[in-house]
Amino acid sequence: MSKALETLWYTRCPVPTSLGIALQRGWLEEAFARQHTSIKSLQESSDVAVRESHFDHTLQNSVRHGGNIPAIWARASGRQTRVVGLSWADEIQLILTLPGSGINTVRDLKGRKFGLPLWRNVQIDFARAQAIRALENALRLEGLEVADVELVDFIIERRPSDEPVQRIDGRADLSTSGGSRNAELVGLLRGEVDAIFLKGAHAAQLVHHFGLQVVIDTGSHPEPLVRSNNGTPRTLTVDQHLLDQHGDAAVLLLETTLRAEQWAHGHPLEARQFLARETNSNDFWVRRAYGEDAHLRLQTHFSEGNVAALQDFTNFLHRWGFIPATFDVRDWIAAGPYEQASARLHARAA
Repeated sequence: MSKALETLWYTRCPVPTSLGIALQRGWLEEAFARQHTSIKSLQESSDVAVRESHFDHTLQNSVRHGGNIPAIWARASGRQTRVVGLSWADEIQLILTLPGSGINTVRDLKGRKFGLPLWRNVQIDFARAQAIRALENALRLEGLEVADVELVDFIIERRPSDEPVQRIDGRADLSTSGGSRNAELVGLLRGEVDAIFLKGAHAAQLVHHFGLQVVIDTGSHPEPLVRSNNGTPRTLTVDQHLLDQHGDAAVLLLETTLRAEQWAHGHPLEARQFLARETNSNDFWVRRAYGEDAHLRLQTHFSEGNVAALQDFTNFLHRWGFIPATFDVRDWIAAGPYEQASARLHARAA
C-alpha cells in the first residue's frame, strides 16, 4: 500500500502535452483532491531552487512533462528519476535564413555563419543543444557536418527560472518566465549570421512576421531519427521517491494524463485551443506548427521507435558534451504505472 502523498509538484514546458490539458481542464487537481493531495506548480513557486527543479529534477514527489534534454541531463548527472511516459508530437524544426541570402538548400549552408544561443548561467543549455541537433541532422542529409559551417554564439545571461510563471485569467502563462530569447534571430535580422534554428508555434509566427525563408524543416522529414530532438519524444518523468513511496499516485497521474489524451482525440477544436494556450499562440499557429491533426499527436506509449529515438538523442547529447555520460534509456524507463493506468482506462471503457 502506498503512503499518503501530501503534495504533488508538477511542471511542464510550453509545448503540446496531455499533462498540460489535464491541468487546464482541472482534472489533475480533481483526481488528487480525492486522495487529499494538493497539486502545486514548481514554476510558480517564489523559491528559485524549486523553479530550477524544472531542469534538474531535484524536488521530491514531482512530475515533469516536456522537452527531454533537461530530463536526460538530470539522469546523466545522477538524479534518481524514471521515465513513466513517452509522447511524440511532431513539430516544425526550421533552419531559417533571410530572402536573398543565397541559401536555398542545405548544401548552401557550407561555409556560412550559423547563429546559436549560448545561455551562460544554466545547468543545461537545451536551446543550444536542440539547435545543433537540427543543424547536424540537416547537414548530414547532404553529406556535410557541423564543422562545415561557422558557428556564431549569441550569449544570454539570464536563466529561464529567474522569474516565476505568472497566472493570467486564472491560468499559468508559461510565456511569462525566462530571460531574453531569440538573440540569434536579432543577429540574423542584423546580418550578423546567415542562418538560425527555430521550432514550434513560436517559429511559425516569426517566419510569417519577419518574412524568413525556410531552408529545411527537419521536423517533417520521413525518417524519425532525423525528426528526433528535444521534443521528439517528450519525456514524462517522476522522481524515484514518488514511485517507491507513492506508487498509487504515479498510476493516478498516468491515468489522468491518458484520459486527457483520449479526450483530445475526440475534441479537435477544443484540444487545439488548449494547445494554443500552452504554447502562447492561437489555433492557426498550432495547426501550422503541429499539423491539422495536432490533437491526435498526443499519444503516450513506449513503442520501440520512441525508445530508439530517445537512446539516439541521448547518445548525441553525450557526443556533443551536453551530458557527462551516456546511459541505457531502457534502464531509465518504468513502464509499470503506464501499464496499470492503461488497464484501468480500458476496464472503464468496457
